[in-house]
Amino acid sequence: MRLILASASPRREQLLRQIGLNFEVIPSQVDETVPAEMSENHGILVQGLALKKAASVARHLSNGLVIGADTIVVRNRDILGKPTSRAEAVEMLERLSGQSHHVFTGIALVDAASGRCRKAFQQTEVFFRQLSLAEIEAYVNTGEPMDKAGAYGIQGMGSLLIEKISGCYYNVVGLPLTKLAELLKEFGLWVL
Repeated sequence: MRLILASASPRREQLLRQIGLNFEVIPSQVDETVPAEMSENHGILVQGLALKKAASVARHLSNGLVIGADTIVVRNRDILGKPTSRAEAVEMLERLSGQSHHVFTGIALVDAASGRCRKAFQQTEVFFRQLSLAEIEAYVNTGEPMDKAGAYGIQGMGSLLIEKISGCYYNVVGLPLTKLAELLKEFGLWVL
């Protein structure tokens, strides 16, 4: 079965390769603005955004199974997106320092031929250790936080900020693999 990833995320590509999937990449061009009326239910929000991405790519294909995904970081009901400046990255990391927050990733699969779709989400709690301003600035200076929700990447230098997690590690990276494998089975694609 033809498999398409509707994302330009190198982390998601790497995770799909890690579990042995052959796929194409066709990034979605949808608006990822968070609707105010959905911001209270984060699981529904990320599933909706993932479906929007997968459906926008599937609409232009005659066949194939399209994978859409969306990840958000939530601290005290506030969604922390990708920082738009160095100062914003520092501010986000100061908010996360010494605290826990939640990472939500929505996954959606759309069969381009039939329009059939399935969606799900995963939630993981992440606990940051107490960080000094010097540590935060040193991390921001690496450039790593600038394209990541919440201004950190658990799979890179950001791993040094994290004390522990409760839940799926791959969810924090951006694609909960066990949840994805369960959804793929519903379309007759067995990873194992």
